Amino acid sequence: MPRVTFREERCKGCELCKHFCPKGIIEMAGHINAMGFHPATVVDAESCTGCATCARMCPDIVIEVEKEEKKVG
Repeated sequence: MPRVTFREERCKGCELCKHFCPKGIIEMAGHINAMGFHPATVVDAESCTGCATCARMCPDIVIEVEKEEKKVG
């Protein structure tokens, strides 16, 4: 399963990741970060396909998507 990490302290809440997520699993958090914005977060990590569209759309490089390596053997 892919792992999506948000650097919440850098998120300005532009919602681009939310709008472009093909699975619709990104929402804005209920809390506010140090910059005064509601940061983005994944609400259903198990549905994430690891496509990394969210990371590509983020203008502030807030999102990192790590895919699980396939084991050979």
